Amino acid sequence: MANVVVVGAQWGDEGKGKIVDWLSERADVIARFQGGHNAGHTLVIDGEVFKLSLLPSGIVRKGKRSVIGNGVVLDPWALIDEIARLTAQGVEISPDNLMIAENTPLILPVHGELDRARENQNAVAKIGTTGRGIGPAYEDKVGRRTVRVADLADKATLELRVDRLLVHHDALRRGLGLPEVDRAALLAQLEEVAPKILPFAAPVWKVLNEDRRAGKRILFEGAQGALLDVDFGTYPFVTSSNTMAGMAATGTGLGPGAVDFVLGIVKAYTTRVGEGPFPTELDDDNGQRLGERGREFGTVTGRKRRCGWFDAVLVRQTCATSGVSGIALTKLDVLDGFDELKICTGYELDGRMLDYLPTAADQQARVTPVYETLEGWPDSTAGARSWAELPAAAVKYVRRVEELIQCPVALLSTSPERDDTILVTDPFAD
Repeated sequence: MANVVVVGAQWGDEGKGKIVDWLSERADVIARFQGGHNAGHTLVIDGEVFKLSLLPSGIVRKGKRSVIGNGVVLDPWALIDEIARLTAQGVEISPDNLMIAENTPLILPVHGELDRARENQNAVAKIGTTGRGIGPAYEDKVGRRTVRVADLADKATLELRVDRLLVHHDALRRGLGLPEVDRAALLAQLEEVAPKILPFAAPVWKVLNEDRRAGKRILFEGAQGALLDVDFGTYPFVTSSNTMAGMAATGTGLGPGAVDFVLGIVKAYTTRVGEGPFPTELDDDNGQRLGERGREFGTVTGRKRRCGWFDAVLVRQTCATSGVSGIALTKLDVLDGFDELKICTGYELDGRMLDYLPTAADQQARVTPVYETLEGWPDSTAGARSWAELPAAAVKYVRRVEELIQCPVALLSTSPERDDTILVTDPFAD
């Protein structure tokens, strides 16, 4: 059976939550493979809004297994709060439908404190982090001093891990003018949270490989967009993990051969939260209009998103680096009513034309977008569920996007509602 990876192909906030939820009806297992509770997915189901950060979007569907893979960094307290919030909304969550990889690194209070202290004292250039400790937790994972889920089950091991961690963090905190960590208090917090997390712990790599051999369909869910990838994003204004489709394998314990279809989620225009380059950003009435119509505020932080025209150069680039098989184009309805629309088809840099975003930060900041103008449409596309319901100019816009990014549209989303989706190619088709 086909397995599908879903990745954001811009700077995040492309509407992955709805698409993963929509696809999860066809899947047996939904697995998160990177990121942390800095991610934000909003689902609208029968008029009810569900806001997710750590939990896979498939958790709202009965009869599905949701998995948090080892590529995620997990704040156990944030997870408990999220489970309580969704349970209050009627979502059933138990070890029967939620599994956490035993080798998943934990985000501890010291990580958030370090994250915020660094950002507040960074006079050179703020990264624009969410301050939730994601970066420091990934640093500790690579530095081989992290506390992992499995460590919660043994007091001696837990103390050893904490001691190794604090040798590093106390030195950093002294340099930042912060008090050293209260070791006893941290251990007490971990021992208190352990029985709430350990029931969900499992050898995810083993279970997923067994699921694959049994012919079950697996849906791999990424968090932030490809342009925030620590290697291929607009560095250093990126997240601290790999957000590309290839991370689905290492972030869950399945080999790359397990992936049959990569679905890139692409917004019909472009947005970004936080600092960093944004070639097509609009500081005019059009940018304001996109933000208001698209309700462009971060699910997690509430921060206002920067808005701009669709950048075909960037999406073509991310489709290549993630090996995207087809895209899900979202929020087409936000473009309703514009007299004309623009698409970035290339960049000009120092008199040269470029068909990609350069790696050097100074060049990224200096590129000028080259636009192609398309006719807008006065009619509404909101809620359309077939091509026949779309205005001709809207269809032309979608087709032009396909041409410029060199990748076909597999799904088209016309509202936040689950069923307002036009299926062109079923990613799960064998």
